[in-house]
Amino acid sequence: MSIAIKRLIFGAPKDVKDPQAFHKLSLVALLAWVGLGADGLSSSAYGPEQAYRALGEHTGLAFFLALATVATVFIISYGYSRIIEQFPSGGGGYVVASKLLDPRVGVVSGAALLVDYVLTITISIAGGADAIFSFLPQGMVAWKLFVAFAGLVLLTVMNIRGVKESVTALVPVFILFLITHAILIILAVGGNAGQAGHVANEVHASITRTGVALGSFGLLKLFVHAYSMGGGTYTGIEAVSNGVGMMREPRVRTAQRTMTLMAISLAVTAGGILLAYLLVRAHPESGKTMNAVLFERVAGSWNIGGLQVGRAFIIAGLLSESALLFVAAQAGFLDGPRVMANMATDSWLPHRFAALSDRLSMRNGVMLMAAAALGALIYTRGDVAKLVVMYSINVFLTFSLSNLAMARFWIRRRAEHSDWLKHLFAHLLALALCATILVITILEKFVDGGWLTLLVTAVLVVACFSIKRHYRSVVGALRKLDSDLPSPPEVEEALAAIAQKQEDDAPFQDHHGLMEHHTARDPDPEKPVAILLVGGYSGLGRHALLTLLRMFPHHFSGIVFLSVAVVDSESFKGADQLAALEDRTRKNLLCYEHYARSLGLPAASMFSVGTEVAVEVEKSAAELATRYQRALFVAGQLIFEEDTFWNRVLHNETAFMVQKRLQRRGMPMIVVPVRIDLRARLPMRAAAMAA
Repeated sequence: MSIAIKRLIFGAPKDVKDPQAFHKLSLVALLAWVGLGADGLSSSAYGPEQAYRALGEHTGLAFFLALATVATVFIISYGYSRIIEQFPSGGGGYVVASKLLDPRVGVVSGAALLVDYVLTITISIAGGADAIFSFLPQGMVAWKLFVAFAGLVLLTVMNIRGVKESVTALVPVFILFLITHAILIILAVGGNAGQAGHVANEVHASITRTGVALGSFGLLKLFVHAYSMGGGTYTGIEAVSNGVGMMREPRVRTAQRTMTLMAISLAVTAGGILLAYLLVRAHPESGKTMNAVLFERVAGSWNIGGLQVGRAFIIAGLLSESALLFVAAQAGFLDGPRVMANMATDSWLPHRFAALSDRLSMRNGVMLMAAAALGALIYTRGDVAKLVVMYSINVFLTFSLSNLAMARFWIRRRAEHSDWLKHLFAHLLALALCATILVITILEKFVDGGWLTLLVTAVLVVACFSIKRHYRSVVGALRKLDSDLPSPPEVEEALAAIAQKQEDDAPFQDHHGLMEHHTARDPDPEKPVAILLVGGYSGLGRHALLTLLRMFPHHFSGIVFLSVAVVDSESFKGADQLAALEDRTRKNLLCYEHYARSLGLPAASMFSVGTEVAVEVEKSAAELATRYQRALFVAGQLIFEEDTFWNRVLHNETAFMVQKRLQRRGMPMIVVPVRIDLRARLPMRAAAMAA
């Protein structure tokens, strides 16, 4: 793909060092409501429908179902508002369970969230296609999956371009949905307000008939069943707490405003739609969603001067609903990669999922979410009823764990908060509701798709523990490498002095995006110089340097250490994190300089800041090559006893990628193997602390 086509589709690269970069990509409350709140609001297209369908002919219970729905929305939203207060960096259910219960429980919550966000994308796109084909001729239904695939591709491209760009483009869709559905609910509910007494009598008679036919226990069982089948209504509430990190400062206030907007809009819309079903006596019709039936009952007879105004309103409403469902898929694309990045930072997933692209989006996570959603679409053939069951299970698993964790938090912190009892009651109530929906959904829908959700989640959890075990083994082996190759005493003294200093004496100067360090003991540019790529100061870098010197004894007149301060999802949260990252990189390079000089070699260093190591090294190398005409670029590469697919997935081969880029530009580079033995580890406790 040419650079021009790539830029046309994915947009131009963004400057990570631009002080406004995060501000430009972060979301104010209104945009967060669109990008994240749409997931919750759009669930009114399928959540109330599934609950109403579960009632069968006993529709009188819909009135109480609407009240229960509204109450549940506000209870769960209140709980997540408290989570936002206690965890202002975001992370949602994964971070809450990890920190307040146990990291292993956090993995279960995180895995459930990842499957949930894949299904968020899938069900939103499938539901959007259903809404479109509700007003199209039946003969066109064969094209429904193709429309869903096209929507998935479009959203994938938009999210690779960057968060704010993808959300801003969808604001008109969101507004159109609010307007059309507000008119629908006002006309359906308000238009029947004069018949409130008659409707009340019908509801009472319907409930009485249900009680006689099923008995009191049967009536309660039916209500709880319908309530649990409407669990899809609440599935988007988690999204806001997961996405706090992408919101505009002050983040907590912005996130809580977003949560309030979403809770009110979802409660009014979902509750209003359930009441509207009851008041207009809507019944399921083949090939149509319940909302399509509702629109036709309310506006189907509108005609002005021979113009079918009602038909136009129906199409506009269903199109806006379809479009909002596509917008709701944004929550999966926004929050799914963010959860993956949090888990990758903690070494539960491959570290590459914490990386940012040159568009400052988590491209690896976006692509994986899109691929998984495509697989789910193909497997279910876009069947919303099946997807709702698969979707709800993991959502309420995460909800339950999050509220359990917060209940424990308030019990343990009761001495510090005078209002702890109020918060504890809210979380226990939310826990009871979520656990009830979870258990009933699993029991009643296990064979209808619930088993697959549980199986995929369990497999993912097992994979996470295997990945963590591998990374712990690597950390243990590297720690052993550190102990086998300690720094000389004079270097340790220098390191201690560096650690005690609050700030460096600013020897680094900004030069065309590169940070340079000049001293009187720089390598002679007229003689052979090794330019060694390094990361953090460790035995790995020292081992690579000593291996190089053994390979070329007495050849190099000095060493230049080259590093890249990699900006990932963890550090791209504001200017202060970037400054801290640069400071750590400077200190690591100073450590390497002291170590080289302890070996009698002149040393200097340089670093750049970016998202992709290979790209940044190529830029730096071009400038270094003009200064050191006889330079040889060198990088160390971890070599395992067995070259397995597993190792290649969990560890990038950056050194070889850099080598290919530099050799293409005529710059010589070699890769020094650093062999580690995963069987030779530190004691388990030390390795675990290192991990």
